Amino acid sequence: MSKILKPTIRILFGDAISIGPGKISLLHAIEHTGSISAAAREMGMSYRRAWLLVDAMNHCFREPLVDAATGGKKGGGAKVTELGKRIIRSYLEMEAKATKCVAKELSELSLLMTEQIPDSGSGN
Repeated sequence: MSKILKPTIRILFGDAISIGPGKISLLHAIEHTGSISAAAREMGMSYRRAWLLVDAMNHCFREPLVDAATGGKKGGGAKVTELGKRIIRSYLEMEAKATKCVAKELSELSLLMTEQIPDSGSGN
């Protein structure tokens, strides 16, 4: 029985990961919830962690990927910018191309793996 393997892409900016699968998921969650805190809850992470990830992404690109408004009577909110949406699309295209390019090797690799999926424990 072969397992489904999938490559992941992490784009580095110096030593920092400017964009990777976790940040793309966070951008998606912010896009559909309209809130960093709601996105964090949905992803099971703290607001602080989500905010730090958004701050890191906003500093890695020429323009912010997320515009956040502070709270108030009507509450704050967050919006993925047009550049943020473009980054999501670009990342997903790269991921699809990478998956297609290494499909044969992943298939061969999956035959060499155990049946059990280990707990990564990395928290990524």
